[in-house]
Amino acid sequence: MSISRLLIIFGLVLVAVGLLWPLVAKLGLGRLPGDIVIERENFRLYLPIGTSVLISAILSLILWLLSWFLGGITHARWPRPCAKWKWL
Repeated sequence: MSISRLLIIFGLVLVAVGLLWPLVAKLGLGRLPGDIVIERENFRLYLPIGTSVLISAILSLILWLLSWFLGGITHARWPRPCAKWKWL
């Protein structure tokens, strides 16, 4: 895959995230337990730790499932849990 194609895909992902941002705000992402907000007179510090952990877990699960079902390199080395499960 060429660099130009990667940059175009990255740009499209950024546009999609920007368009979906109001929907994400309505879902409550950014106000989860574990998100730290420190407000002072002329200062505001926002550390979305809980949101980052949740998004990381969801993306990891999605990518792992894609790798599993599409026959990626990762799952080719794993032993089958049971010989009867031929679809694995």
